[in-house]
Order: sequence, then structure tokens, then C-alpha cells
Amino acid sequence: MMDSEAHEKRSPILTSSKQELSPHMTNVGEMKHYFCGCCAAFNNVAVTFPIQKLLFRQQLYGIKTRDAVLQLRKDGFRNLYRGILPPLMQKTTTLALMFGLYEDLSCILRKHVSAPEFATRSVAAVLAGTTEAIFTPLERVQTLLQDHKHHDKFTNTYQAFRALKCHGIGEYYRGLVPILFRNGCSNVLFFGLRGPIKDHLPTATTRSAHLVNDFICGGLLGAVLGFLFFPVNVVKTRIQSQIGGEFQSFSKVFKTIWLERDRKVANLFRGAHLNYHRSLISWGIINATYEFLLKVI
Repeated sequence: MMDSEAHEKRSPILTSSKQELSPHMTNVGEMKHYFCGCCAAFNNVAVTFPIQKLLFRQQLYGIKTRDAVLQLRKDGFRNLYRGILPPLMQKTTTLALMFGLYEDLSCILRKHVSAPEFATRSVAAVLAGTTEAIFTPLERVQTLLQDHKHHDKFTNTYQAFRALKCHGIGEYYRGLVPILFRNGCSNVLFFGLRGPIKDHLPTATTRSAHLVNDFICGGLLGAVLGFLFFPVNVVKTRIQSQIGGEFQSFSKVFKTIWLERDRKVANLFRGAHLNYHRSLISWGIINATYEFLLKVI
């Protein structure tokens, strides 16, 4: 009886403690998708940056892999990670938004819009991709820092930002149209196909097996989407390698590249094989890291 009375006396205190902890735990739960996306991006950039730099040279100049490797060797190890700060800042921020906003917007749309789940999730994916484009200036500066033609103009991220300042705010957002198109479409396909692909993989019974499945799922999707949108990135890279001057349309730049590369589709995809393998590794790391941290947290 005394135990019962003591329990009844303690209950309000315990209840009160739970109520006090509840908002904190809710905030952690709401932010975990952003945090996991950020950590996944950091892990990915640190591993794959040299490969991305090699690919960038092929996209910009239409050269073969061997020639791109020789360019990087000539630049030296000191310049190998030159320009890593913008993609590190950009990727950690945009992937945090990509995963976090997608989950938040999907939840909001499901509550307030009477539409099929596929439709609400697709809209959420497009909106998340559009929001990511706010950080286009970071992608813009990364392009300039990786182009050896600009090595003598600036040596770090701060100098590159300053070089664009005199041209106005629009200069920071050069190449926005292809980025919006790429982000929106690729997000819809990534989030829409990620679940079904994983469902068709062998059933995972251990944590390591789940990690492998998540890597395969993310890697396959990333590789296919990277190949699909490769020409869009080629045009985006060309647009963003310019400082000042006329703002050329996507179609005009595409036409210029098409003529430069002898009107051959194969030449438009020069470097796509390397991009395929980089995306396979990159998105495998991102998806596996994200899902692993999501379960741990």
C-alpha cells in the first residue's frame, strides 16, 4: 500500500519530467534528417573530390581521361584539393536541405493536400530541389576554382567571390536554369525510386547487410541519374566558367557545344563513364551514410 502511495506521489514528477523532455526530443527528431544529410555530404566530398575534379576538366574542355589526369599532375598535389571548400559548403548545405525539406514538405503536403502520395512526394522533391538552388553561388565559385584558366586570377574561395562582386548579384547565379532543371527532376526520380529498388534487393537481416543494400540502392540511382543529366551538367559547367559578359541561354550554349564537338552525341557524353563510376561511389556513400545515421540517431 505504501509502495502504491509512493508511486502515486512520484507519478506527477515523472510525468512532468517526460513533458519537459518531450519538446527537446521532438526538436531532435525534426532535425535529424537535416543532420544526417549534412554528415553524408561531408563524408562523400572528402572521398570523391579528386575524381570530381578530373571529371570537371573533361566536361569543360571535352578532353580524354588521360589528358585530364596529366593536367592534374601538372597542377601538382598542392592544387589537387584546391576548390574543395565551396563544394564542401554547398554539398553539406544542399544535401541537408534535400533530405530534410523533402521529409518536412512531404509531411505537410500529406496533411493539407488531398492528393495521391506519389504526387505529394514528387512536389516535395521538386520544392526541395528548387530551394537547394539558393546556394548556386557556391557551385559557381567551385567551377571557377577548378578551371586552370583562372588559376592566376584568384587562389581561394574568398578571392573568387570578390572577383564576381563587381559584376553584380546576377553573376553569382549564372547557370541557375540548368541547376533548377537538374535538381528538380533528379530529386523526383531519386526519392521516387529509392524505396522500390531497395525492396527488390535481397532481404537484409544484419546492420552491415542494410548498409550494403543502401549503398547499392543509392549508388545505382546516382549513377543512372548522373548519366541521364550529364549533358545538362556539361552546359552548366560551360556557362559558369565565364566571368562577366552576356548571359547566354541554355539552348544557345548547348548549340555552341554541339557544334564544337562535331555534332556527335558521344562527344557530348565525354567523361560520362568516369561520372558514372564517381556517382556510383558518391551516392552509394551518401545514401548508406544517411540511412546508417538515421537508424543510429
